[in-house]
Amino acid sequence: MTSTTVRVVLADDQVLVRTGFRVLLDVEDDIDVVGEAANGAEAIERCRESRPDVVLMDIRMPGLDGIEATRRIAAIPGLERVKVLILTTYDTEEYVFDALEAGASGFLLKDAGPQELLHAIRVVAAGEALLAPKITRRLIAQFTAVRAAHQVAEDRLGVLTQREREVLALVGTGRSNAEIGAELSLSPATAKTHVSRAMIKLGARDRAQLVVIAYQTGLVSARPPA
Repeated sequence: MTSTTVRVVLADDQVLVRTGFRVLLDVEDDIDVVGEAANGAEAIERCRESRPDVVLMDIRMPGLDGIEATRRIAAIPGLERVKVLILTTYDTEEYVFDALEAGASGFLLKDAGPQELLHAIRVVAAGEALLAPKITRRLIAQFTAVRAAHQVAEDRLGVLTQREREVLALVGTGRSNAEIGAELSLSPATAKTHVSRAMIKLGARDRAQLVVIAYQTGLVSARPPA
């Protein structure tokens, strides 16, 4: 292992799926599988025991599902730095927004290729949100638009400066710190500072929740892309 090794817990009720992921990850010098879980309750225990950087979390598992497990992990003192990457199939996409609200840092389709999986783990471990795929933005837009109609209006953006609002809007479209900096003529470090300040002011756990807030408040259009 290296000093920058990403520690991973695999949570999936199918043994063959976990085994396949482990075989793929074990050959990577910078990734170390430190635990496996067959359900949400076990995933929480593995996180308590090993304090991983990333949990690959299936949604549909017996007993405690992946969404509730994600919510509980996010609420446990000492596990704030654990990032959850949701694994899903096309027929469970409706749950992705719930997972992001619960504290997940992104999601990956189960039919993704090996390189996509490795990239996703490294991106999430680095503190970024895996929200670039068009399908993710479409899901967030679709479900936020429906729910926003039933939510009490709240000016959550009043605590932000104008520049922080601009940065939040760009985070909501899936841009990285470097891309935000280029768009607003800022250095990536300055863009990162604005993102961090917005996160603190809005009580967001990570960038994924900033994206949700950007849609919920109407800062980013909730209309699906044409």
